[in-house]
Amino acid sequence: METGKTGRHGAAGGWIILALLAMGVLISYIDRTSISSALADPEFVREFALSSVDRGWVNAAFFWSYAAFQIPMGYVADRYGVKWPYAICFALWCIATALMGAVTTLVALVVMRLIIGAAEAIVIPASYRWIRNNFDESRNGLAVGILAMGNKFGPAIGAPVGAWIIVHYSWQFMFIVTGAAGLLWLVPWLLMVRNDFPDKNERKVAGRRAGTVPLSRILVSPVVWGGLITNFCYGYFTFYCMTWMPAYLVEQRGLSLAQSGLYTFFSFAGIAIVAAIAGAAADYLISRGNNPVLVRKVFIIAGFVGGCTVLLGARAESLEAALFWNVFSLSWLGLTTANNLVLSRLTLIPRQAIGLVTGVQQVATSLAGGVAASLSGWLLHATGSYDLPMLVILVFLLIGAAATVVLYRPQWAPRASEDASVEGNAEDDKPKARERSHESSPRRV
Repeated sequence: METGKTGRHGAAGGWIILALLAMGVLISYIDRTSISSALADPEFVREFALSSVDRGWVNAAFFWSYAAFQIPMGYVADRYGVKWPYAICFALWCIATALMGAVTTLVALVVMRLIIGAAEAIVIPASYRWIRNNFDESRNGLAVGILAMGNKFGPAIGAPVGAWIIVHYSWQFMFIVTGAAGLLWLVPWLLMVRNDFPDKNERKVAGRRAGTVPLSRILVSPVVWGGLITNFCYGYFTFYCMTWMPAYLVEQRGLSLAQSGLYTFFSFAGIAIVAAIAGAAADYLISRGNNPVLVRKVFIIAGFVGGCTVLLGARAESLEAALFWNVFSLSWLGLTTANNLVLSRLTLIPRQAIGLVTGVQQVATSLAGGVAASLSGWLLHATGSYDLPMLVILVFLLIGAAATVVLYRPQWAPRASEDASVEGNAEDDKPKARERSHESSPRRV
C-alpha cells in the first residue's frame, strides 16, 4: 500500500510532512557525521590510538553497512509503507549514536557505526517513496531540494555543534547528546503521519505491483547505471567533506577545531541553499513547457563542472583563498543535488519501483562514502598531504558530468510490464517524464 497523497494530509499538511522528513534526514546526518568532529579531536585519537588509516576505516564502517541495507530497505518501503519502518529504524540509530559515548574499545566503536549505518538505510528510500506519491514533476525539484537541505544542513550544523561540545565538555558527551536529542523527532512523526502499514491483502497487491518492475530489469537499465555513477561521483565529494574536511582545515590549514566546524557549516549551508534554489528554478522552467529531462541535465552538468573548483582550494597558497574555494566548490555542486536526484529516482522511474531503485542507487552513494573515507585516509598516509585526495575528487566530478550527458535518456529507462492482474493503470506506471510531455497534477495509482 502506498503512502497517502497530499490531499489526505491536506495541501499544507503535505509540505509539513515533507519538512518533517527533511528534519529526519538532518538528524540522521548529524548522527552519522558527528564522528568527523571526534576524529579531529587529539584526545579522541589518543584514546583509541588511531592512525590516519584507522580514522579512514572508522569513518568508512558506517557506509559499508549503510550500503548493504539499501536494497532491503527499498524493498521494505515499497511493500510496507513509510511510517513504522522509518520510526523503528530512527529509534535504533539514535540509541546507537548515544551508546558511542560509552564505548571504550575500537571494536565497539566500529560495531556502533555499523548499527547506525544499517538503521539509517531506511531514510532515503522511504523519503523518496513518500515524495513520489505526493508531488508531481513540476514540484519534485523543490520537494527534493527541501529534503536535500536536511542532508546538507545535518553536517553543516553537526560539525560546529559537535566541535563546540567536544571543546567545552567531551567527545563522550557529544555522542550522548546528539543521539538522545534526536529521539524527540519521533513525537511529531508518530502523531502527524498517517499509518500506511498495509494489511495482508494490501501487501499482496503491493508485491504484485512492485513485481512489474523486477530487479533484473532495473539493473540492465542505462538510466539506472547513470544514476549509480552520478550518485557515486556526487557522493564522493560530499562525503569527503563530511569525513575529512574538519581534519584538513585543522591539520593542513592550521585552523582550530572550533574554526574548522564553522567553515564546514558555511560549505554545507551553501550547498543546501543552492540545492533548493536550483530545484525550484528547474521546476519553474519545466512548468513553462521546457523538457524536464533536458532542463535537469543542464543543472546537473553545471554543478559537476563548477564543483571542480575544489582543486583551486587545494592549490591555493593563502588561507583566505583556500577557504573561499572550499566553500564555493561545494556550494556550486548544489546545482546538481536536487535535479540529479529527481531525474535518477523519480522522473525516469516507474512509480511502483521508486523505493527499490532508490535503494539500488543509494548503494552507490554509500560506497562513495566508504571509498572517500578510506581512500582519502590511505592517500593522506602515503603522501602526507591532502592535495592528492582532492585531485581524486575532480576526476570523479568530471566522470559524473560525462555520465549525465550519455546515460540519462528516457528511452533507456526501466519499464513496467503491463500485467492485467495488477491493479492500477499500467500506462501511469511507466516512467513519467518522456520527451513528449509532463503533467501538472499529482499522479494517482
